[in-house]
Amino acid sequence: MRFLRQILESFRFAWQALRSNLLRTLLSLLGVTIGIFAIIAVFTLVDSLERNIRTSLSFIGDKVIYIQKWPWTFDGNNQWWKYFQRPEPTMNEFRLLHDRLENAKAVVAMDAKGRVTVKQGNNSMLALIQGVTFDYNKISDVPIERGRYFTQQEIDVARNVAIIGSDIAENLFPGQDPVGKPYKLNGLTFTVIGTQEQKGESLINVGGNPDVKCLIPLGAFAKMFHSINPSIDIAVKGYDDDPGLVELESEIRGLLRTRRGLRPSQDDSFAINRPEAIAEAIGGIFVVLTLAGWVIGGFSILIGGFGIANIMFVSVKERTNIIGIQKSLGAKNYFILFQFLFEAVLLSLVGGLAGIFLVYGLSFVQLGSLDLQLTTGNILLGLGVSSIIGIVSGIIPAFSAARLDPVIAIRAK
Repeated sequence: MRFLRQILESFRFAWQALRSNLLRTLLSLLGVTIGIFAIIAVFTLVDSLERNIRTSLSFIGDKVIYIQKWPWTFDGNNQWWKYFQRPEPTMNEFRLLHDRLENAKAVVAMDAKGRVTVKQGNNSMLALIQGVTFDYNKISDVPIERGRYFTQQEIDVARNVAIIGSDIAENLFPGQDPVGKPYKLNGLTFTVIGTQEQKGESLINVGGNPDVKCLIPLGAFAKMFHSINPSIDIAVKGYDDDPGLVELESEIRGLLRTRRGLRPSQDDSFAINRPEAIAEAIGGIFVVLTLAGWVIGGFSILIGGFGIANIMFVSVKERTNIIGIQKSLGAKNYFILFQFLFEAVLLSLVGGLAGIFLVYGLSFVQLGSLDLQLTTGNILLGLGVSSIIGIVSGIIPAFSAARLDPVIAIRAK
């Protein structure tokens, strides 16, 4: 109990010392404030970017493989001509995979066309039209706000029905429930059977923004836009018990190579794309940004740490006489040490809190579609770094104060 009382007394001495030299205190914590602000601001930016991008990627699915003509990432050999000569995936290949794949939870064929006019009465806008098969909602998020999803019969007979995005619903049917109402798509009449929840703006809209997207049966899409030999994208959803989708990818590759008559020595004439490739490519940027935040903030914190250490040595010099009196009255070495160590930590924590508060203020700034959010983890990181800087900066001055001889210290002026 006595030990705790002495600790609290040390903390009180530290607080009084900081209050008595307010200007010096403010100047000392400035470096820590700037450093913590730089680090936590970069971490907050990176976290917000990652959250925004992961939300976008959720709309192209998790544990999904896309079979397409073009790869999403190119190697350094610039082999675009080889990719250009590849055949497009076809409906026959989709049916083959749909019927033969054993490691697939769902197989979907899809195609899309942008900047198509949709119209209802005097209202019109440009939309992204995507034709899909029945299991599309198993490989991609389709959050229905009103109405329902497609039935198997609607997909099979290519009925003119659609699930529209929130922006389309608002523009074509202002103040109305669009479910069950007709509208014109490329001159043909379609009936709205459902509307999607609003997603909002995003930095990266992989697969297109669902707010301006019309989902329709692939057969209806083909009647409007496909030629005699249409091209499609094929998406295959894997099972959770297939780590890395290794078995699924191997099965897809074997079926398609056999279907296309490729010899063992020939390269694949199709691309197997994964959403993780996009995430990994962007993840490299996040690593660079995080490292830059640590470097920039680290220099500022280093300068702030030297400033705190310098001030603590000055404080020891100024209060040498008081230290001697305290020791002569029975104060233990750890009491003196904690007194100055708490002062350094408190000084650094105040600087860290100021930097975190600046980041919190920054989170209210509108940055387009990027929603900055200061997380609890980043707050704790800022406070943790501040505490460590305070301990490192104050430990040597605190030790020097604790080891003072009381007789010599009392004589100090």
